[in-house]
Amino acid sequence: MTAALDGLAAIGRGLFSVLSAAGAVTLFAAVALSHMVRPPFYPRLLLRQMIDIGYFSLPVVALTAIFSGMVLALQSYTGFARFSAEGAVATVVVLSITRELGPVLAGLMVAGRIGAAIAAELGTMRVTDQIDALTTLSTNPMKYLVVPRIVAATLVLPMLVLVADILGVLGGFTVGVLKLDFHPGTYMARTWEFLEVQDVISGLVKAAVFGFIIALMGCYQGYHSKGGAQGVGAATTNAVVSASILILTFNYVITELFFAR
Repeated sequence: MTAALDGLAAIGRGLFSVLSAAGAVTLFAAVALSHMVRPPFYPRLLLRQMIDIGYFSLPVVALTAIFSGMVLALQSYTGFARFSAEGAVATVVVLSITRELGPVLAGLMVAGRIGAAIAAELGTMRVTDQIDALTTLSTNPMKYLVVPRIVAATLVLPMLVLVADILGVLGGFTVGVLKLDFHPGTYMARTWEFLEVQDVISGLVKAAVFGFIIALMGCYQGYHSKGGAQGVGAATTNAVVSASILILTFNYVITELFFAR
């Protein structure tokens, strides 16, 4: 009986901890959103963050997308050949890339790169009292540090995903034409035949949500970091892990909203 009660108590503590963390993140997001629509604004900081998050993330996102498209085409052909349905390879590649693989893989790559960088930067500023110094100088840390990063990530990630979609389809096209002996015109016709605007838009909506999540978790973990270098390391790890889990969770939610019948 005692062991059962101890187990229930442990479950209750874990559930309370999760709900407490979710509430804290929600409040942090609400405060950040409220500061987005109130002056002062920092357009130069926003532009700098867009370059840091978007431009410098482009190589890793591009490489991930093009090789994912190549592998997807190869694997699809191998599977469909068993059912004499090789002609569906182009359709599967373009729908998989635009709906799922483009936004999810780009989100995970950016989470690993940008989420960690934001958490480490803000965490270092927190433990070295630089954030408190901003408050002393009458500069709101939320407006100066958090808002530009969240807005930039939300705006830039759809652009990255659009590039990832194009390169992923290009990777599938390259493998299909050069290795699988598809006719280029036939492959492209199959690519466009079943692709709808909704497929692309759903991926871009996912990308915007993922960008918001990545920057939010990076800022939250870094902003509340404590405990010196060890605390900064923990904040960095937590930012990447939590952002990745939320990306996969919201990927299902958004897919359900767009494609559930």
